[in-house]
Amino acid sequence: MSTGIPAYVIAAVLGAALLHATWNALVKGRAGQGDPLLSTVLVVAGGALASGLLLPFLAAPAAASWPFIAASSLTQTVYYLLLIETYQHGDMSHAYPLMRGSAPLLVALSNGLLTGERLSGAQWLAVCLICGGVLAMLLSAPAAAQPARHQRRATVFALVTACVIALYTLIDGAGVRRSGAPAAYTMWIFLLTGAAVLAWAARGRIRALAALARARPLLLPVGGVSTLGSYVIALWAMTLAPVAAIAALRESSILFATAIAALFLREHVGRGRLLAAGLIACGAIAMRLA
Repeated sequence: MSTGIPAYVIAAVLGAALLHATWNALVKGRAGQGDPLLSTVLVVAGGALASGLLLPFLAAPAAASWPFIAASSLTQTVYYLLLIETYQHGDMSHAYPLMRGSAPLLVALSNGLLTGERLSGAQWLAVCLICGGVLAMLLSAPAAAQPARHQRRATVFALVTACVIALYTLIDGAGVRRSGAPAAYTMWIFLLTGAAVLAWAARGRIRALAALARARPLLLPVGGVSTLGSYVIALWAMTLAPVAAIAALRESSILFATAIAALFLREHVGRGRLLAAGLIACGAIAMRLA
């Protein structure tokens, strides 16, 4: 595999990052639009529903990839449960950048040891720029309203969650290359993970979930298709480029999320966050030129 990443792969992954930011914006919504945790469950359920509808029309993944599908589904179920715990103890503005910024660096550090896949010096620079920009988002976030002890617990959960993100990224980077069918591979993971998360999270919350689905009718279909499409593109890209590079480039979603927050959610974006977004943009450009 050549070290350079084709322009169309870069463009596709940036599109995936935009989709990722879109469904996160839908989950957050405006103040008073419901519990973000219930919103997340509806988005996951939407991805599972879309997968179930599309899978009959796709060729099945190769037999060699099914152990990876099972391992990824289990790992991503743990990820969503950890995510719920993380957001119960801290703000999204604190936890999300920490999770998304740490995970690609963990992937880059471990992927070479596990697979022998190596990044060039320029690609390492791009990875560090993107991770640095995402972590700068964390440092530029306003002080949280929660007590310090809750923020410490949120930090611990966020770092553990970052490890889980790195784990399923490595699993899927290897599994999707064995599947021969990136779309079907991804959809089976979403179907199995969605069923598990919905079964766990819906206990005692069926009426609340139904009420939220009625109040925000676009959340389940648009959020579900966005999260599914984002990961399908990312895994497809991992069949054509180094896993660590794609994992880092996908975190340019923070750049799009910042723009969406400023333009549509009317959130204040200070100079610190603009600087962090600039680092992410420079990392994306460096990845293209590497």
